[in-house]
Parts: sequence; structure tokens; C-alpha cells
Amino acid sequence: MKSISVNKKAFFNYEIFESLEAGIALQGSEVKSIKEGRISLKDSYAEIKNGEVLLVQCHISPYEAANRFNHDPLRPRKLLLHRREIKRLTGKIKEKGFTLVPTKVMLNDKGRIKIEISLAKGKRVYEKKDVIKERDRDRELRRELKRARR
Repeated sequence: MKSISVNKKAFFNYEIFESLEAGIALQGSEVKSIKEGRISLKDSYAEIKNGEVLLVQCHISPYEAANRFNHDPLRPRKLLLHRREIKRLTGKIKEKGFTLVPTKVMLNDKGRIKIEISLAKGKRVYEKKDVIKERDRDRELRRELKRARR
């Protein structure tokens, strides 16, 4: 699997509990644009409507060579999952207050585009601040160790 795009904001804003790989229904110009790496998962999320999982607010830039046959960059896209997976996700989202967040877009060995969606819970502000403090502490420690080796 070749990683095309990673949603770094999701790992900062959410506590990830479980990940699931899903296919995604795309148009031809969207596939070409994604293979060029022109996809943004920044503000996107997945929602379940009428027994289908939809990827919402995922921005795929228009493909220049497609001109008038191009796609709408922000249209909702259907995620391809088995019915029992959708039922399980629906139960967890309703029961425990989880949300579905896309974390990665990948290209598999057959040339198909897959998306990794994760069950996540939003972090509180103080949890985010703790992560930033810990990251700064680790960076400072690595800096000190590097100076000590010289």
C-alpha cells in the first residue's frame, strides 16, 4: 500500500480507537487527481445515511486535462463497506458518541484507491495542550542529547 495523503489534524484533534479500510466510489477525473496527490482530508468526516457511509467535505482538486468532464471538488462520496461493518459502526456511533474520521488515503497494489476511516472521540483542549507540551519536551531532550554527543 502506497500512502497518498495522511490527515495529521485527525491524530491531533481526535483520540483514535479503531481503524477500518474502505473503498471509495469515484469518477475518473477524481481518480487521476488523487493519484497526483491532490486530495485534502483536513476538514472531512464520514457519516452514515440510509445504510450508506458517505465521505463529506473531502476536497479533491479538479483534474486539469478533464476540462468540461470534471467533478465537483466537495461532493459527498460513497464509501464501500460490508453491511455488517456499517451496522457495527452505526451502533458504536449512536451508543458511545464516536465519530468517523478519515485518516489516510492509500493506493493498493492493484491500483485501487482505499481510504482508512477511524472511530474517534474528540480531544478536549487540555488534552491537546498536554500533547503539545510533551512534544516540546521531547524535542528539547533530543536537542540536549545531540549537544552532549558533540
